[in-house]
Amino acid sequence: MQKTNHARLLLCHANAKGTGCSMWLELHPAHGGTDGSLHLALAAQRTVGDRRTAPITPPSFDWDNALVVKLDFTDASKILQVLRGECESIDEGRGLFHQSAKASTRILFRHLIDPIPGYSLEVERVARDGGEPVREAIFFNSAEACGLAEAFAAAIPLVAFGVPEADS
Repeated sequence: MQKTNHARLLLCHANAKGTGCSMWLELHPAHGGTDGSLHLALAAQRTVGDRRTAPITPPSFDWDNALVVKLDFTDASKILQVLRGECESIDEGRGLFHQSAKASTRILFRHLIDPIPGYSLEVERVARDGGEPVREAIFFNSAEACGLAEAFAAAIPLVAFGVPEADS
């Protein structure tokens, strides 16, 4: 996992099948002439780990090949709308689209009720050179979604305006 000086939230969802996913969310407040953002990464589970032997081996995640997206003010606000229940999904299920010189990325975030209540985050990236699409997904339970709503609500003013400078 890359080193950073920014505040970072980490949620790991490993499972016994090895098909879990982990997410980190990192705040980059606005400063000077630089817009603020939230960086989000999803990494596939790499190993299951082993709890039967000492020392316990925790599951691991493929951070070297994580899907990383940069969420701007509007992107973060749309995710917060779903978390607050203002809508069931971003842009009526169409999601967010990010284009770069190398790839096209789609970010889907939606509230689910069946088979269990929670929130689904999916990121899919398709390379412009015609490679295979890469997709990662993670599911948040209601408690995690509550915390994420608070985290996004607290982060958005910093993304918009940064940290106020102390008066001299």
